Amino acid sequence: MPTYRDEAVILRTHKLGEADRIVTMLSRRNGKIRAVAKGVRRTSSKFGSRLEPFMVADVQMYKGRTLDIVQQADSLGAYGADIAVDYERFTAASAMVETADRLNEAEATAEQYLLLVGGLRSLSRGEHAARSILDSYLLRVMALSGWAPSLDHCARCGAPGPHRHFGAPLGGSVCDSCAPAGSPRIAMSALALLRALMGGDWTTVDAASPADLAAASGTIAAYAQWHLERGIRSLEHLSRPSSIGAR
Repeated sequence: MPTYRDEAVILRTHKLGEADRIVTMLSRRNGKIRAVAKGVRRTSSKFGSRLEPFMVADVQMYKGRTLDIVQQADSLGAYGADIAVDYERFTAASAMVETADRLNEAEATAEQYLLLVGGLRSLSRGEHAARSILDSYLLRVMALSGWAPSLDHCARCGAPGPHRHFGAPLGGSVCDSCAPAGSPRIAMSALALLRALMGGDWTTVDAASPADLAAASGTIAAYAQWHLERGIRSLEHLSRPSSIGAR
């Protein structure tokens, strides 16, 4: 059977039989892959530890009739251990891989792969607050999937902003004329933080106030889950922001 090789992030695993696992991966060139890793639950397995969630591996597989088969795995990024020792990092990473797994196959591009690898690497190194890394990832992954929120112009009429009304069903920020009655509002400082998270302006993000961080996190979580059309279960286990409402 034909074989192929690719770089992949391990998203999740499931037990299969007594010694095997089904591994779901986001790969660089082949999108999302579900494959069987035979014998990896045995202590004698040569590469079982390289096929755990949050790990990045160079994987060789051959095509199966229903599921591909993992033949070999070499570690490219051993991020799992550094992420697992910290609760906030672990829950943020769990939300990231869950989001990547929820995306449609057509959206599983090389850019999605590189964005996820970069986020997991940053989490493992503790470069910024775990929730901020997750928030930046969620905004960017939505943008790569064609759901970038409007932050500078009205999402409905295009009027230049900034605008104080913001909502997931609205497509981002909207002006007073286009905002439906009762639509949520967001503080200008929190809206500026959303721009910083989208653009990778970590100097601004790291200096943000707790209130703005909480408002941005709540807004991003609602926006991502609206477009994914279901909840991200891992978000429930993150430390709850002290204030999600707008000022």
